[in-house]
Amino acid sequence: MGLRTGKKLHINHDLIMEKMADIEKSISLLDRIAAIEKKDLLNDQIAISGAKYQLILAIEAAQNICNHLAARLAKEAPKSYADCFRILEENRIISKDLALNLVSMAKFRNLLVHQYGRVDDSIVYSVLKSDNRDLINYIDQIKSFLLSRKG
Repeated sequence: MGLRTGKKLHINHDLIMEKMADIEKSISLLDRIAAIEKKDLLNDQIAISGAKYQLILAIEAAQNICNHLAARLAKEAPKSYADCFRILEENRIISKDLALNLVSMAKFRNLLVHQYGRVDDSIVYSVLKSDNRDLINYIDQIKSFLLSRKG
């Protein structure tokens, strides 16, 4: 598909940088929680609740960046949280593999927000141990994309 051509659109770099900082702060806290031994973490409702909250914040910040870029560059409104990452992939802003992983994260965020009582804390632990790198990769790919637009 590719980016729509025509009038130069303004990207709010301050907004994007603020949201990237939010993601990085959440990941820092999530890494500290992930360092807790699994059995200890699963028995610590305060820590597991903190992990869920930081995951929601990080995924929300990633979503805010996505919505902004989809609107400004692709001129397309996502139909859902997950759809936004598909739009970025179709417009070559992020890779296909990353988009698929972020779609899963967006669905997990929906589960945390809307069906929190049904979330298995073991899954939260697994996400802590593996999925944070996707958010770092997302930041890196967004930064690369923005730098490529300056040149």
